[in-house]
Amino acid sequence: MGGVDIATKWLLGGTDATARPDFMRRKGSGLVSGAFLSSAIMLLALGLFISDRIRPDAVALIVLLLSWATGLVSIEEALAGFASTAVVTVAAVLVIGRAMEFTGAAATLTRWMVPNVRFVAVRFAGVLAMGMLLSAFMNNIAALVITMPAAYALAREHKIPPGAFLMPLSFATILGGMTTLIGTPANLILSSVREDTVGRPFGMFDMTYVGGAVALAGLVYLVTIGWNLTPRRPSEAAPAGSPPVLVYELALPIGAARGRTTVASVRAALRKSGAVLLAVFRDGSRAKLESYAMLHHDDRLLVMSREEPWGIARRAELIPDAEWEHVAGLVTARVLVIHGSSLIGDGYGAVEARTEGRVRVIAAGPRAAREKHPLASMTIHAGDQLFIQGPAEEVGALIRRNRLLEIDRKATLVRAGRPAVLVGGIYAAALLVATLFDVSIAACFLMAALAICLLRLLPADEAYRSVDLPVLVLIAAMIPIGRAFDDAGGTRAIADAIGWLLSGAPLPLVLAVICGASMLLSIFLNNVATALVMGQVGVGAAASLGISPDAALLAVLVGTSCDFLTPIGHQNNLLVMRPGGYRFRDYPRVGAPLSVMTIVVTAYVLSRAYG
Repeated sequence: MGGVDIATKWLLGGTDATARPDFMRRKGSGLVSGAFLSSAIMLLALGLFISDRIRPDAVALIVLLLSWATGLVSIEEALAGFASTAVVTVAAVLVIGRAMEFTGAAATLTRWMVPNVRFVAVRFAGVLAMGMLLSAFMNNIAALVITMPAAYALAREHKIPPGAFLMPLSFATILGGMTTLIGTPANLILSSVREDTVGRPFGMFDMTYVGGAVALAGLVYLVTIGWNLTPRRPSEAAPAGSPPVLVYELALPIGAARGRTTVASVRAALRKSGAVLLAVFRDGSRAKLESYAMLHHDDRLLVMSREEPWGIARRAELIPDAEWEHVAGLVTARVLVIHGSSLIGDGYGAVEARTEGRVRVIAAGPRAAREKHPLASMTIHAGDQLFIQGPAEEVGALIRRNRLLEIDRKATLVRAGRPAVLVGGIYAAALLVATLFDVSIAACFLMAALAICLLRLLPADEAYRSVDLPVLVLIAAMIPIGRAFDDAGGTRAIADAIGWLLSGAPLPLVLAVICGASMLLSIFLNNVATALVMGQVGVGAAASLGISPDAALLAVLVGTSCDFLTPIGHQNNLLVMRPGGYRFRDYPRVGAPLSVMTIVVTAYVLSRAYG
């Protein structure tokens, strides 16, 4: 039984010398040195991140277990990241940001920030500024989702394709995330690196002067030059110059029960009415019928048109699902399902169930036309279009609470009632306490999130749903990996190489190289992994070159946040790709000048502060 006991202790992470095989107890000695192991594991992690074949959070857990198995970290050190203040702060900020979104507080602020003037550039500047402000204090994706309807409304009013505005808006929300400690999880990672290096983390606004300078310069560029470089082509989500495509089911009239209706006659009637017959469903599945085949009275027709069901059904002598068009006070909105929506994975009937029958899906988008499945069997995916109908207030509440992006109809006004005021007040109080008093940022925001939930300003299930677990796992797993890499001497070797290459170089050039390297690496990695790797390297390079570690860390912070060259480096860039009708090459055309300007402004501001 002794062998079993030893194996059990090893698997459970026992600290006894016999609890691991001998080769796992060598840390920096023998044939397999700690530096070699840590470098090999870090290179493996980088390769897996770049390949994008495995989820980033799974990659982080894999390399964390490898670090423990090879003896680079103990089980206590491996799990320490899950108790990190960075993880707690990110979770709390996600809950608070969702409450701001859920109650309509953020949407109300957005309307206030857009000036009511006729000059499109001035109004667009207001939308971009609001996107920056929101992303400084909440999740960047949520900030983009909240401000996108304003960009769509601006495009409709001035008869400009939405693609002119959406990419600059995505870039603006990315720029805003670097201006505060809680703007993005990468900032909190760099704060933990600073705490390990100099003994104190960053304060809430320690990066605001450099991040704000870059954001202001970016705002000027996006309003004057950037949005003129964006393509003006139509997109699937928002085609220019033509009504959207609706896909819905219609029922057959009583004549079908008497053997008087053929596939050919229905197809001809629909074509004459301005619609196309996509499929016939019989007994819940698609039926392959010849043109002369007779239709049954309980068959269902999948139809595609650019009109709502009722007009097509009336002209083709078919039956729509409901005559809601005649009910006064109803509105119809075309919405896009955003990543993170609570509707993802549910059927179309979930909309009606969640609103107790007050709002319903009247048609689906292009994916339903491609797949040709019965709508009752289809589940909602991120990126789907839905056409929903109901009372204006109910439609607005559904959109706000389920992360739907309204495209065609003017956004329903959301009144900032008592819940919105309370959420805004709680958030402001947490910010003030964290800024003015020596109170832990994690504690302040954790108390704020708890207060919001206890006051029932955000439903409990929505609060848990707002916590992005893959992001938390990624952060928690990468923190001990970065520390092990640094302890084993990996970052020192890279930092010494950078110090040798930049020896004697002026401070602005050094900072520009550090910022640019972080920016390039963020194209291939997510910003959390980039912050961890480049944060350690930046601190080491600062020691080799005799410059302030804060200057290097802030250069990394800016570079880590700014991927303007690809749609894959940041989720916001990917989110606007289809609605804006963008192609891969469109991003560097608009983003390359912004990237160069970001590096130059960062190097100048930091060299003035630390030179």
